[in-house]
Amino acid sequence: MSSRPLPETVWRSPSGEVVSCVEKLKVLRENLEEIQQLCQDALEDAVLMGCDERQFKQVLANLVQQLENPYRDKAG
Repeated sequence: MSSRPLPETVWRSPSGEVVSCVEKLKVLRENLEEIQQLCQDALEDAVLMGCDERQFKQVLANLVQQLENPYRDKAG
């Protein structure tokens, strides 16, 4: 199954400035496309193995909530 197109996003810095660097935007888009495809593949595997779709999506949401920013306390 093919993934849905990603919605256009205006990326912002922590201070609210628009991120406009073409290369940065390209990397963000490519990363999200890869994550989307990997998650889609994993969902399909889980469903084919008899897992509940809603539970699998909840586990993914929990995983995202547990991600940590290793740069939080660094000046930038």
